[in-house]
Order: sequence, then structure tokens, then C-alpha cells
Amino acid sequence: MAVSGHKQVDLLGSVAAGSEEDFDHCCEPCLTTGQRIEAHGFCVTCQEYFCSNCLGCHKKAKLSRNHYILSKDELDKSHTKQQSYNECTELCSAHKKEVIKFYCPSHKELGCNDCMTLGHRKCKIEYIPDKCRRIAEGKEFDDVMKKLSGKLKEAEKISQMAKERSNDINECNKEIIKAITEFRKEINDRLDQMQQYVSTTAEGIKTKNIKIVQKVLEECASMISDIKSLQSKLNVSKSNQQHSQLFIDIKWAESSLKSNKLNDAEKSLINTNMHYSFERNSDLESLLSKTRVFGEIVSLSCYESPHKMKSVDRLIGKDGINVKTSTDKRECSITGCAVLNTNKLVLADYNNNKIKLVSIENRRVQEEKALDSGPFDIAVMSQDQFAVTMPGNKEIVVMTTYDKLSCVRSIKVDRQCYGIDFNQDCLYVACLFPPSVIVLNTQGDILNNFPLNFLSPDYKYILYIAVRKDSKLLYISDCKNDSVVSVSLQGTVTATYKHTDLSAPRGMLMLDDGSLLFCCSNRTIEKVNGNLKQGNIMCHGVNNPRSICYSAHHDEVYVGCGSDKLKVFGSK
Repeated sequence: MAVSGHKQVDLLGSVAAGSEEDFDHCCEPCLTTGQRIEAHGFCVTCQEYFCSNCLGCHKKAKLSRNHYILSKDELDKSHTKQQSYNECTELCSAHKKEVIKFYCPSHKELGCNDCMTLGHRKCKIEYIPDKCRRIAEGKEFDDVMKKLSGKLKEAEKISQMAKERSNDINECNKEIIKAITEFRKEINDRLDQMQQYVSTTAEGIKTKNIKIVQKVLEECASMISDIKSLQSKLNVSKSNQQHSQLFIDIKWAESSLKSNKLNDAEKSLINTNMHYSFERNSDLESLLSKTRVFGEIVSLSCYESPHKMKSVDRLIGKDGINVKTSTDKRECSITGCAVLNTNKLVLADYNNNKIKLVSIENRRVQEEKALDSGPFDIAVMSQDQFAVTMPGNKEIVVMTTYDKLSCVRSIKVDRQCYGIDFNQDCLYVACLFPPSVIVLNTQGDILNNFPLNFLSPDYKYILYIAVRKDSKLLYISDCKNDSVVSVSLQGTVTATYKHTDLSAPRGMLMLDDGSLLFCCSNRTIEKVNGNLKQGNIMCHGVNNPRSICYSAHHDEVYVGCGSDKLKVFGSK
């Protein structure tokens, strides 16, 4: 079909360049760069018009030097493309001299005659020239273009996230260096070497994360370019009414839409969601003469937001989250809950023997994992890994959310384990029969094991545990005696919180200011300071609360209950 130069320029949204003279055919390669140049030849093999310069290059290229070329004088304005718009011209990548003419719907594969003969004999094959008629006006073209637009927006969004994450990493690093420098001024010059060691560690973390972010940016830029190229190619094929090529282009586009590159890029980006702070060495502060490390870079954990909850004055109820799924056989009992990262909650549903992953943003269960017995409590170890106590099996199961919910390993213990917390690379587990606390490293090696002598040997009430940030004190919920008890790592009781209205405390949450939030069976959430001397009720009317956690990113408190609803509170 003869295509006017003006029409091609309008379709491509380009600015006319060169001669203003109207002519029958424009150079198609030049049109893609916004130039309107008269065609001086037509390649029958490629079904493209070329100007004199592009035609010269086309004749010299190894892949196209033997193509059949029509000169300007031989061009038939009304015949050349009209007869061939349904012809297949794209060469097969597997059989270089064959043209792609067939499509296998069963395998969703394009191919030449050889491909279909060798790999698709039993398949119902479609002949492209028969299938491509009116494809430019069909729903499939519109769907692919819509999906490509959506994928483009997704790629641009993740690219923007990567840029913001890069800024966060730099800001975090600045704070670390500032803290190191301020502390360095308080000590003498002989600590220069130690300071350099810590600074190098921080810079190493920055470099590693920046490399990950840079890779994501490069991948997003590549995908954005590829998507725009596909969109341009589809539009050109459509405008030129090259329906066979348009069919092929659509299939290539559909294939590219299935790529997991964006998901992989986002996962890589999430892995940089780390925040660190400089932690002073307490021994150095008191005894500068001792030879100690200058300090260390400590992870605030991948799942922890830089916006910390310093204090809570009151809790304001919000709409709850339904955590019941279609495969649940019983009413939910959320005995354990924890914030995994900025947008995910992980729940232990004891009644239904399940671990559930909840999207905070979408307010729904997005994945679940059935276990062979009831999970009780959860401690998050990293951005995608957490530990679950299984009292019925006398074990702790380490699980991951990477790719999908799955078990990484099992740690067997010799008693029933209930409450669990994670701090400074150690797991702290409250156990029964007998009442005790086990301290383990992440591989399951027991580092400490001490009895809770303030409880009777036959104590059979569930125990929750919370660990102070410096790991010097543990807090135990004593349901039987309606109290919260702080103990040392030797099991010695240091303080007890108890009052007439306190009833059977359960799950606990350690706040950044050292105070505790905890659930009570009398439908309340209470707060007490770290020395257990002063407390108050934060809210009433919470039906059967069991567990509690907090998202700094959303500034919300979540309470797991003996019901199908997860309670949600805003903090003030």
C-alpha cells in the first residue's frame, strides 16, 4: 500500500525533517528517528522502503546484501505492499534461511516449517497469513499494548524506588559516619586505627548496596528501552498494515511480558532495605585504656523501618483485617504475629495449623503454609526469615518467604517451646515442662539454658517472652499469677508488674523506649515501663487478644486474637 510521507509522520508523532516536498514513499528506518526522507528503493525481502543512504548500507550488510531490491523506477505505488502485507518475512532464529510462518497455540511458539515438523507434529498448528487478517483492529493487539503500558509503568515505578533507595543508603551512611566521628572526638588519638576499621565496614555496606541498586537501575532502564522499542515496532507494523509481522511482534511482546526480570529486580532492591547504626562500645566509654574494638556497625534488621516508635500515648482502633482463608477448618487463633518487612505481616494460626503471610497494603492473606501441628509464636530474624515455635512437636522451625513460604530447617528441643524473641543474633525461647528459657544461636546451638524458678515445676500456662535491646533483661508473661516478670539471664527475678485489674498477660511487644505493650485476657492492651513500676491501660474491649506487633512504616499496632479478625490500631 502506498503510504504518504505526511501520514507516516503523523502516525509516529515525529517532526518532519528535510524536504517539504510531498512524495509517495518515505524511508522507513529514517521515520523511526523522526526524519521524513523520500524513498529511493524497496527491499522485497524485508518489505521496507529505504532512502539512498539506508539502501546503500542495506546492500552492504552481510545479512541483507543478497536481498531482492526494487529501484525507485520499479516501485509500483498501488501494488508493492498491497499484495504482500500478509506475507511472512521474519527469518527463523533456529533455521536461518527459513521464514516464520506458523504459530503453535499449545506451546505458544512461533516457528518455520522445519520447527513445526521437528517439534510440533502432534500439535494443531496455525498458519500465520490465515490468522493475521484484521489483527490490527483486534482485541489481542489492544490487550498487548495495554499490558506493555502497565509493565512500562511498573518498570518506571521500580526504577524510581531504586533511586529513592539509593538516597536512603547515602543518608544512612552519612548518619553512621557522623556518629563515628562524634564518638571519636571523645576519646584519644590512639584509637585512629579502630575508627578506620569501623568506617571501612560502613563504606563496604554502602558500596555493596549501591551496586545492587545500580544493577536494578540498569535492568529497569534496559526493560524500559525494550518495552518502548516493542511499542514502537507494534505501532509501525500496524500503521504499515504488515499484519503478519504485527502478529509475530504481538507474540514476541506477549512472551516478553512473561519475563520475571522486574520481579527479580524488585527482590534485589528489597534486599537493600537495610538500616544500620553505629553502636558505641560501652567498655570503651568507661575504660578507655582497654584495647577494644572501636565499635561496630549493627543491623537494625531488614524488616525494621528507620521511623521508630519512640512512645505510645494511646491506641486508636481502625478497620481490622480478615485473616480467615477458604481452607481454614476452624476459627482462627492468632497466637503469634510479627512484622516481616514494610508491607508484610506473618501470623501463627494455632487452631488451623498454619503460617499466614498478610499484605498490610492490600489488607488480605496473600499466602499460607500448612504445618503438621499448631504454630505458637514468631520471631523475625531477617527480612525474609523467621522462627516459629511448635510446642506440640518440641521444635523451632526456621522459615523463609523468599520465592514462597517454606521451611528452611528444624531445631529440635527437649521441651515444649512457646514464646520466642530474637535479639543480637540469638533466639530466646520460653519453654514449659519444666518452665525455663533456652538461648540459641541462629543455627540452633544452645548458648544458655536456665530455669524459671519463680514458677512451679508443673506450671502449665502459656508463656510469652520479650527481650530488652541490650539482652540483659528478659520479660516473661505469667498468666497464672496475672503478672509480668523481668528476669536476668541467670533466671533471677528483678521486678514484677501486678495490679488488681491485670488479668492473664499474653503476647508482648518491646518498644524502642524500653517500655512494653502486652495483651490481657480481660480484653485490654496495657503498657508498662521497663522497670515494671508504672503502667496503664491503653484500650479496652479487644476480644480475646493473644499476640501483638508493630509496623513502624505504617505506624500501626496489630493484635492477633482468638477470632478471624486481626485487630488494627493507629498509635498516637
